[in-house]
Amino acid sequence: MLVLALDTTTRRGSCAIERDGHLLGQDVGDPDRAQASRLPEDLMVLLARTQINLRDIDVFAVATGPGSFTGLRIGIAAMQGLAFAAGRPLIGVSALDALAIIAGPGRVATWVDAWRGEVYASLYQDGVALMEPIVAHPVDLLRGLDSATTFIGDGADTWRELIDSSAGPLGCIHASPKPPLASTIATVAGERAGKGERPLPHAIRPIYVRRPDVELTREARRAR
Repeated sequence: MLVLALDTTTRRGSCAIERDGHLLGQDVGDPDRAQASRLPEDLMVLLARTQINLRDIDVFAVATGPGSFTGLRIGIAAMQGLAFAAGRPLIGVSALDALAIIAGPGRVATWVDAWRGEVYASLYQDGVALMEPIVAHPVDLLRGLDSATTFIGDGADTWRELIDSSAGPLGCIHASPKPPLASTIATVAGERAGKGERPLPHAIRPIYVRRPDVELTREARRAR
């Protein structure tokens, strides 16, 4: 089974191709270029480099968030278009779930940078989510932790100093780097497809933890 996966939840993003759980190739995006200007070019470059034809892809996969509203919209739309054209399923995977898988067993805090001094976050124990995704200030999230925790994601990288300074009362905290997610998303999607999950492209539901900036601005203007 060939799976083509895309993550646009961060400025870098990534794309990957797997065959039966084996990674054939993964590329990380250029954070200095907007997602809209890189897609679908990034995907086509990866397909060419791995010598895979788009028509041979069995399953498409995409990160459903949380993350940049614009990035999610562009990434999901790109994969929906490819999946529709190919007549193939499109499986959505939470970026926070993917981070937790990469981090491994134990208590894991997944933090994705939400800007404005906040992070999109969830908490996992041995891969099982203990809470729904939220957006909050890192200081508030650290207050709620009472055991050794592995931090992962670009939000953890941004707030590394704050996390390290909190190591005392929490025991052992290891702030992990910000890994590309596309290969993990491909693996999860392949496993789910192997169990019979074959959703139509239009069934994708993004994880929007916070409303887009344009809506917040519109409300602020109305309140004046």
